[in-house]
Amino acid sequence: MTIAPEAPATPAPLRFLELEITGRCQLTCASHCYAQAGPTKGHGTMTAADWRRVIDEAAALGVETVQFIGGEATMHPDFDGLADHALNTGLRVQVFSNLYRVSARHWALFERPGLSLATSYYSDDADEHDEITGRTGSHAKTRANIAEAIERGIRLKVGIIHMRAGQRSEEARAEMQALGVDRVHIDRVREVGNAARTAAIPSTSELCGRCADGKAAILPDGTVTPCVLGRFLPTGNVSTSPLAAIFGGQQWAQVAASIPRGTRAGCTPDEDSCMPSPGVVTACNPDQDGSDCSPAETPACEPSYD
Repeated sequence: MTIAPEAPATPAPLRFLELEITGRCQLTCASHCYAQAGPTKGHGTMTAADWRRVIDEAAALGVETVQFIGGEATMHPDFDGLADHALNTGLRVQVFSNLYRVSARHWALFERPGLSLATSYYSDDADEHDEITGRTGSHAKTRANIAEAIERGIRLKVGIIHMRAGQRSEEARAEMQALGVDRVHIDRVREVGNAARTAAIPSTSELCGRCADGKAAILPDGTVTPCVLGRFLPTGNVSTSPLAAIFGGQQWAQVAASIPRGTRAGCTPDEDSCMPSPGVVTACNPDQDGSDCSPAETPACEPSYD
């Protein structure tokens, strides 16, 4: 993609930071996972010490919320310690998990003040859900853990990706609401990662229009991007540069200016809004909150099912 030649706008102060700490996941989501995660993928080149340093730098910059995402964030060997470090630093923490498996210690972590959960759900029909995730039994386990989270009083939001005609997306939304989930959003699949067309060149038109607007993402190799779906727009690497230098640099400003903002009538996103993100899902379609926005070219905050 070619960066727009216009003079860079002054980016908004960073408030929300997605930490994609691993590419490993129990699921495959071959039809849509933006990160192309899976059971054989690794955790990247960032060490636990690197991530802790990033968390410290983020807090010093005024970041309010970090989201741990993947892949399946809980599969990273240092996930517990990193989440604990972020909470102890005073940051709000969101964990984007597929909720396929939740250990007793993770339930204890998820119940801590300042932490919330996000997950994906694809259909109220088990066969359809399992076909999308590529894992037999994933529907039953994820649904049961969603119910458990609600029972425990854990803050939870659910993202549903509508990717084909006839998918039982609305039925899935109704089922989640019946279970007691009060933040459920449906979004269309974005042509990034596994969803990209064979010959497609990644385009900023697939983004929500709020990437780099007070938020950013860091990938498993340390690459900084406007969001996890904007991974084709690198702006620096935390392995070689501090966060302050990256977000104060020209490359970040140019990338931020290149993302079309569009017009979304009635949409008032904040740092936890706009789909896709923490995200915008198994951890393959992060949904940040219930007021997510369609791509910048879509003139309303309603999902597009094309």
